Amino acid sequence: MYTGLSYQQFQLKRFSSFFGSFTDGISNNISWDFTLTRSSTSDPIYPTYGSQVTFTSKFTPPYTFFREKVNGESIDYDNLTEQDKYKFVEYYKFKFTAHWYTALNKHKERKFVLHTNLGMGFLGSYNSKLGQSPFERFYLGGVYLSGYRLDGREFVNLRGYDDLSVTFPDQSTGSPAIVKYSMELRYPLSTNPSATIFAMAFADAGNTWSNLRSFNPFDVYRSTGVGLRIFLPMFGLLGFDYGWRLDEINSTMAKGQFHFSIGMNLGEL
Repeated sequence: MYTGLSYQQFQLKRFSSFFGSFTDGISNNISWDFTLTRSSTSDPIYPTYGSQVTFTSKFTPPYTFFREKVNGESIDYDNLTEQDKYKFVEYYKFKFTAHWYTALNKHKERKFVLHTNLGMGFLGSYNSKLGQSPFERFYLGGVYLSGYRLDGREFVNLRGYDDLSVTFPDQSTGSPAIVKYSMELRYPLSTNPSATIFAMAFADAGNTWSNLRSFNPFDVYRSTGVGLRIFLPMFGLLGFDYGWRLDEINSTMAKGQFHFSIGMNLGEL
């Protein structure tokens, strides 16, 4: 179990390409985090059995509940400036992820392992008149390696698609709802702790939505492909994947995509 209290202050100046509609001003983010995790996996690099389940929540105070009126008059949210709306950003956020590892043969070292996982996340608002927070949103598509996450945004991988291409309503604004499924059939080429290598065949599916009312866990974009993982102590986990998308988003996107990744949990919810 993990819990923590955090405070961030954002000072924005012409950040139109990064924060969506909120481009100039100061915003304060005071939040409380709570995470509950259970893990029974056999190994951190190449687990052959066990599971890991994580629930995460994040809350800010519901400021609009305490300031519904100013000078005795109700607040007109339609005419508020972006600075007034987000001076103290408010939201609640939930995430749930689960991973299962199942050995498919009884060989002592060379075990085929089926890794299945699912994840979903929701970003909500206390006051529908105020609207969704411009911070803490989800971005889906490709294998996005950028570590620039000052606004709490979360990049989630979907192999076989362009970077961030499955982010709705658009890549700048981000999404308040996301779901991601994945299945991998893994086979170890080397189980040496100093150089663990395994190959895989995978199938991914996921989607994002511009509001919680549109959320449909069965309306997803799918892909399949093959990959290789190499763990070296001096570099960490390196990933090489070739994904083939099964659904259309736009006619300009290539059907096949090569992806490179680095790190254990980058791109996961």
